[in-house]
Amino acid sequence: MASRQTARKTSEPQRPAGDRLASPKSAGPTEMPQRRLALQVEYQGTAYGGSQLQKTVPTIQGALERALSSLTGESIRASLAGRTDAGTHAKGQVASFVTRSRHSTATFARALNALLPADIGVRAVSEVPLAFDPRRHALGRLYRYTLHKGPQRPALLRHFAWHLSGQPDIETMSEAAACLIGRHDLAAFTQPAEARRRSTERVVAQTALRRKGQLALFDIEANAFLPQMVRRIVGALVEVGSGSRTQSEFEALVRDAHPGAARKVAPARGLCLMNVRYEAELFDDRRDSTAIH
Repeated sequence: MASRQTARKTSEPQRPAGDRLASPKSAGPTEMPQRRLALQVEYQGTAYGGSQLQKTVPTIQGALERALSSLTGESIRASLAGRTDAGTHAKGQVASFVTRSRHSTATFARALNALLPADIGVRAVSEVPLAFDPRRHALGRLYRYTLHKGPQRPALLRHFAWHLSGQPDIETMSEAAACLIGRHDLAAFTQPAEARRRSTERVVAQTALRRKGQLALFDIEANAFLPQMVRRIVGALVEVGSGSRTQSEFEALVRDAHPGAARKVAPARGLCLMNVRYEAELFDDRRDSTAIH
């Protein structure tokens, strides 16, 4: 009997951690019930291939899942509210996951920030209903794109802003952006392949473009976003500001909805997911989620 117990103990650690779906212990009446937690996450996306899990490049989701599995001893699958491209940042991304761990939300926050890479941080943790889905239950997402208008490129902002060598007309750009507000077919602001395979109608709640020193900050909130949508909008607005596209031509992009018609794609480094809005507040954190600089 003793030899069989010894064999079992020595073989158990050889099982890959990813094979354990919940707890190393067998399921039974004493197993802890499942719970769902939501994370408010910020990150610098420069070193990552995007937010969603990929096999060949590091991602935000992959880093979160490794840290969560290390903390809980479980195989964790996290879901995210918004999909961000390679090089895109976030200040208010929302992720959620199911666990049987009884750690407090405060412990999760402290431990995850100790385990995660320095360019990913957890701002807040909250317990939510098991049925919560951070993507499907989101009412709106707020993105910000940062432009730099100074005569010289900014070394300290090289990963966070698109430097424009000229001086675009910010007022004209702002006037053009206003036509985006409302329900529109925004097929012009995504890849043609994406426009063919999904609905491209979106509801834009607000747009704003303002100066802050040598920076121009473009904010846009919508119920959902298409791949490259904000970056193509910004690319077209910069064309308006530089005089290579008229306001009427920009409005035609919104009105005519020709897939991929807005061809200029702004660099990912200037884009940041600032906030995800839900019917009820998820987090106690009340810090400003609309200012990054």
